[in-house]
Amino acid sequence: MKQNVKSIRPFIGSKNFQISRDFYKDLGFEEIILEHNLSLFKKQEIGFYLQNAYIKEWIENTMLFIEVENVDEFWTELLSLNLPEKYDGVKLIPIRTMDWGKECFVHDLSGILWHFGEFFNK
Repeated sequence: MKQNVKSIRPFIGSKNFQISRDFYKDLGFEEIILEHNLSLFKKQEIGFYLQNAYIKEWIENTMLFIEVENVDEFWTELLSLNLPEKYDGVKLIPIRTMDWGKECFVHDLSGILWHFGEFFNK
């Protein structure tokens, strides 16, 4: 294939679509409503589709990685949002440092695990 790849947009589900929409807006994503049960959430050049669909085994095995410029700053901003206090089931896991870089984690209210990481060397 000679076409340049421009983006990847995974489809994720939600246990409670409306509350998940609020959660992702609080996390800093812009929502673009596509249908009554499907929204695109974007931040700069990345995006994902949030569906009003919940299949426990699928959701609880979904992990997404977003590269950020500075994990330490991201973690500080993340803590200031008080997401676990606002949304039942949301968990934040502090920064871990590995050989390749650092990352912190967010479990959303449906059970999806988000990795927010920074690579030492690309």
